[in-house]
Amino acid sequence: MRSPMLTEPNDIVGGSGVGEFLSDAEVFALLEQALSQAALDGKKVLAIIPDSTRTAPIPLLFRLLHELLHGRVDALDYLVALGTHPIMDEDALNRLVGISAEERAGKYAGVRIFNHRWDEVATFVTIGTIPREEIGQITKGMLIQPLPVTVNRLIFDYDVLFVLGPVFPHEVVGFSGGTKYFFPGISGPDVINFTHWLGALMTTMHVIGTQKTPVRAVIDRAASFIDLPVLFFNQVVTYQGLAGLTIGAYPNAWKAAADHSARLHIRYVDRPYKRVLSVMPEMYDDIWTAAKGMYKLEPVVADGGEVIIYAPHISEISYTHGRIIDEVGYHVRDYFVKQWDRFKGKPWGVLAHSTHLRGVGTYENGIEQPRIRVTLATGIPRERCEKVNLGYLDPATINIDEWKNREDEGLLLVPHAGETLYRLRGLTIDD
Repeated sequence: MRSPMLTEPNDIVGGSGVGEFLSDAEVFALLEQALSQAALDGKKVLAIIPDSTRTAPIPLLFRLLHELLHGRVDALDYLVALGTHPIMDEDALNRLVGISAEERAGKYAGVRIFNHRWDEVATFVTIGTIPREEIGQITKGMLIQPLPVTVNRLIFDYDVLFVLGPVFPHEVVGFSGGTKYFFPGISGPDVINFTHWLGALMTTMHVIGTQKTPVRAVIDRAASFIDLPVLFFNQVVTYQGLAGLTIGAYPNAWKAAADHSARLHIRYVDRPYKRVLSVMPEMYDDIWTAAKGMYKLEPVVADGGEVIIYAPHISEISYTHGRIIDEVGYHVRDYFVKQWDRFKGKPWGVLAHSTHLRGVGTYENGIEQPRIRVTLATGIPRERCEKVNLGYLDPATINIDEWKNREDEGLLLVPHAGETLYRLRGLTIDD
């Protein structure tokens, strides 16, 4: 990857708000400063953006980038980094960027918004292969195999790429954002399955909230095959607003945002809890995405304790991978590792998700022993919860008010769960 900046690649444009959050005017000033230094005149620009399962000020950035670049660039289009999330229809795409159908047909008629069609083989082009020996070195021998690198061929129709992604603690790569918007955001299945299973082998407890991980190293190596100028717009956000924006080349601009995210999105507590109620916002519409309510709380749940994912609006385990999850269920890592011949033919990304939600535990002599219990209080019926090896609780029996201010009793209520990582104060990931 190359920087489109006219200044040195190490230069970063960014900052936090004068108040707690950046105002629209402050965001405009940061964008204007960064874009004035970039070689963009007459270029075709493709901006890669998250889907609706991420908290991000995409409508604001969409509007301001259009204001700043319309007439200056030859094209400014958008590609939604779905990974393997469901394809978004036109109404959903309009909502994602904050415009009406009328505005899409009028003011923004020249702007194209693409889904990453991960479900179509023709989407992809192979841009390189990471050799077997190099993979073995990066993963410290956990996985030793060549890794073909495939990516959405659409990016090569453009002169410059923008990556507009928020940065949060992440269960697979450590922190999201940066090159993760290429892999798995717009990548083919090989890299997706490989990196997710590598993260699962390490376990979420050891990966999440860590900047330097073998998974990040694999993703960065895969991204090195993309020989295009790329400018990263790294956002540090909460559901209340945009706390920081860092613009520049990778990795320095991303690292600055990850440092900020670590301060904002990691909350330390003094003792573990017996039960945690994770209240999931409606932007998570299946358990595949709402699982964040488990693994971002797992580190502060006591042995034998319980995480309850409270989401009455969710009625599906995964709109994309539900059939396979019904077949394999949710299990700890060693359940799969010690029966690898039985499971190695299943998509590794699905197996990884299974371990993320079930958490750490053991599998010895045919007996699986998860460290904690995971219970769904959703619209998914008891029979299906039990089929996939999860607990069930009728959401109608839960009174959220009864969970408030009961930390001294070992009960933790987490409103708007899924983006803040909880850790025990003073413990390292090896404790």
